Amino acid sequence: MTTPDLRADVQAFLRRQGLLGPGEHASLIPLAGGVSSDLWKVELPTGTVCVKGALAQLKVAHEWRAPLSRNRVEYDWLQFAASLCPGQVPQVIAYDDEGGLFAMEFLPPERYPVWKAQLLAGRVDVAAARAVGDLVGRLHSASAADPRSPLRFATDENFDALRIEPFLRVTANAHRDLRHRFAELARTTAATDLAVVHGDVSPKNILLGPDGPVLLDAECAWFGDPAFDIAFCVNHLLIKSVKLPGQAAELRSAAQALADGHARHIDWEPPDALARRVAALLPALALARVDGASPVEYLDEAQRDEIRKIGRVLLRDPASTVGRLLDRWAALSRGDVGKDLP
Repeated sequence: MTTPDLRADVQAFLRRQGLLGPGEHASLIPLAGGVSSDLWKVELPTGTVCVKGALAQLKVAHEWRAPLSRNRVEYDWLQFAASLCPGQVPQVIAYDDEGGLFAMEFLPPERYPVWKAQLLAGRVDVAAARAVGDLVGRLHSASAADPRSPLRFATDENFDALRIEPFLRVTANAHRDLRHRFAELARTTAATDLAVVHGDVSPKNILLGPDGPVLLDAECAWFGDPAFDIAFCVNHLLIKSVKLPGQAAELRSAAQALADGHARHIDWEPPDALARRVAALLPALALARVDGASPVEYLDEAQRDEIRKIGRVLLRDPASTVGRLLDRWAALSRGDVGKDLP
């Protein structure tokens, strides 16, 4: 919940940045949807902006603390991405490093619906998924070729606290017989340094704008393994296929389209090498969304059990490509364990 002190901090930030004049006040409306930051819709005399500030303790039941420096990381990523894909990330209006706050343009939901809401309503747009993969691929490729990126996004501690610890190490405690697989994936992910990873490519952080997808919430950005971004987003599509069995085939098609849209930009390593890491990492992330520090909120217990069943099989015996992973997920979801594909 937003406190009066934080509201005062935001008002002071707006005054320091010249967005509020003497005697003027802003209307602050807390926005929901994230666990790691406070977010406000701010009505200024000159228009509407969005202000974001990172939290030390994330808004989850499990103790999950992360460095406040991630606010600067997100600002840096937004500047980087805007230079490559203008209009597909929010424009930053003002930034205060000391206060840990930044203001960005507000994108109205009637023109920029959240992809997660569309998917959960059963509206699966395969072309939108391909466009998301294309956007992420363009950003990965450009960052892999940029000699400044490894130093600019040398945020290993941040990424460990926000992704490797809560998604891999915490989840391993719930699947102790598979701890060696989680540990291996944690080591591989941490040791792979190829491109700037967004770190939270999730449908909740993607708006479907009139000119294509808009990517939000990059506080996990890190120069590391680009397979993480693709595994992270494809995982969300597959989890929704369990929630919405009537749209399961469409959601798997969207997952394949996303991977294909991304693959056309892979020029920093052999595409099959990245595909193997995606297929190996995804089942661990699936288990993390039911048994990790930040489980998804929309599954019932039977659906959680189905994901545990599928995730455990695929974690023990990883697929070699994204396409094979999708086929095996479908077979396991139907209960065809005996017909599980190689």
